[in-house]
Amino acid sequence: MSALTRLFGTKEATFWSFQLFGWAGYFLVRIFQAITTEFDLQYAAVLYLAAVVIGVSMTIVMRHIYRIIRDKPLPLVLAVVVILCAAFGLLFSSLELALAPVFVPGFQRPVGLELFSNAMFEATVLFAWSAIYFGYHYYAGLQEQKAQVLKATAMAHQAQLKMLRYQLNPHFLFNTLNAISTLVLDKAEEDANKMLTKLSSFLRYTLVNQPTQRISLDQELYALGLYLDIEKVRFQDRLTIEFDVDDDAKTALVPSLILQPLIENAVKYAIAPSIDGGTITVCAKVVGSRLVLVLKDTGPGVTDINHLVSQSGSGVGIANTKERLAQIYGEDHEFRLENLEPSGLGIYIQVPKEKADPNGTKTKQ
Repeated sequence: MSALTRLFGTKEATFWSFQLFGWAGYFLVRIFQAITTEFDLQYAAVLYLAAVVIGVSMTIVMRHIYRIIRDKPLPLVLAVVVILCAAFGLLFSSLELALAPVFVPGFQRPVGLELFSNAMFEATVLFAWSAIYFGYHYYAGLQEQKAQVLKATAMAHQAQLKMLRYQLNPHFLFNTLNAISTLVLDKAEEDANKMLTKLSSFLRYTLVNQPTQRISLDQELYALGLYLDIEKVRFQDRLTIEFDVDDDAKTALVPSLILQPLIENAVKYAIAPSIDGGTITVCAKVVGSRLVLVLKDTGPGVTDINHLVSQSGSGVGIANTKERLAQIYGEDHEFRLENLEPSGLGIYIQVPKEKADPNGTKTKQ
């Protein structure tokens, strides 16, 4: 919907709004002409109102003709517009001057070519009307085309975001179900039941929150807690989680399940290979108008930070998270990896701090 359509309503309402303002302007110009020529305003007003009726009637006919030809080649459109404006200008002038003796006492009835003495002025008015008509439709067409492109782009982004999010789920499910299977074989029915219960809660949460949705960091941490409860059943005391989250950061909006694949990656490649396990730290704070998220583990780190995916697939979760952030925030974000001392990997994320208004809209802080 174009800005003009939003202002006036439907296209039909927009057309009649232009008609009203345009022909009101025409009437005022003719009244000014009467004043400068010392023409009696009482009779001039009646005559020019009749001229307005003639003009409106003609432009309604022109509108129907233009609807038929406006998608035709430009040379044809221009030719029709020029011929139509010229012909209707002659007709407009002859009708107006033929009515003049009726509305203006003492007005000498024009004959012959005198009937067309106003033809140039009326043709110019009709040509201006035509320019506005085609200008509006050209503008409206551009706006509709722009809206379609934006909609197609948004749909493509949403599809890509869903692909990036959902391709992580099979990997997670495989690990969890494999762990449950191991617990069943070891006759650890209680632990297996705990994992199934936590898995059910986590999957229910992922179905409610779509990949394109943004949620508060507090909700994201809740989902992360569901996932970590599953992993704690597997690793027991080998997995330690530390949280350092500012209260101000908890209300900030983040993409749904943006942290889970990063934690999963740390569990798989930092905690699982170590006999003693390790610690994963999650930090969040607000710095100015930015939300800063930091994830650290005590694993061995990586040998080549720039080529994680090639290292036995260890960077799939990180690469997908990086791509999701790029799709959502464009250039307005930071995603950085760093090997820690004496060991471990740090992941640093910085995005605009957004907070949901009471009506549900997102606003930058």
